[in-house]
Amino acid sequence: MANLKEIRNRIASVSSTMQITSAMKMVSAAKLKKAQEAITTMRPYSEKLSELILNLTKSLGMNFSNPFFSNRKISKVLLIAITSNRGLCGAFNSNIIKEVNKKIQIEYSNKEVLIITFGKKGDDILSKKNKIKSNNNKIFEEISYKEVSILAEKIMEDFSNGSYDKVELIFNQFKNAATQIIKSETLLPIESNKSKENNSIDYIFEPSQENIVSNLLPSSIKMHLLKALRDSFASEHGARMTAMHKATDNATELRDQLKLSYNKARQASITNEILEIVGGAEALKG
Repeated sequence: MANLKEIRNRIASVSSTMQITSAMKMVSAAKLKKAQEAITTMRPYSEKLSELILNLTKSLGMNFSNPFFSNRKISKVLLIAITSNRGLCGAFNSNIIKEVNKKIQIEYSNKEVLIITFGKKGDDILSKKNKIKSNNNKIFEEISYKEVSILAEKIMEDFSNGSYDKVELIFNQFKNAATQIIKSETLLPIESNKSKENNSIDYIFEPSQENIVSNLLPSSIKMHLLKALRDSFASEHGARMTAMHKATDNATELRDQLKLSYNKARQASITNEILEIVGGAEALKG
């Protein structure tokens, strides 16, 4: 059994760690509330915009053409991996890295794959074995539509120019504080669900239906990327809050066990001292 001084030092160390993890949990909980509100208020708008575009393109039929709908032969793929800049959030980052590597090794094994990373953790690991086109680690300092719009415009321009044939987003979708879902979504080309039959529509469009779709498409793509980033940001804080909560609970349990061991060792030490005193007194009597 460790001596009393060693146990006291371990108790102090565990207590200090417990205070840190508890503080990190509270910080993440505060940030999570704001991030959760941002993504939950944005989702209905983003989903409705995507639904509107799909319905309009379907009604246009096969006569409508747009570079963002071009389903060409896939030889070059761009993967957008969204992780975090900081760790201590459980398997949040490792799950995304595993999914990206799985895509590269299995689904796109015979394709040329480029990667754009959001988050330092993903960039640090993925850059060791893969070709990173760019990293955008500073985006999480303030996720704004303006900053995301600039990045999305560059991606759209490269896709239109044929720099790659498919763009795929890989990120953690926020469900609740304890649950994050790994999502893989195609950003480009857009799935149009076109059909040869034109649906009858009782609306008059001004300007033309084609112009409306063409003008809305860039906004929809930008919103899709923005939604993925906000989903990931909320998921990060949820994962970190959960991880720090578990770490605090484990530290508390370990501290209690150490205190019990300390009390037992102290009691044994006191008992031994008493026995030595009694033994000495008996020896003096003899």
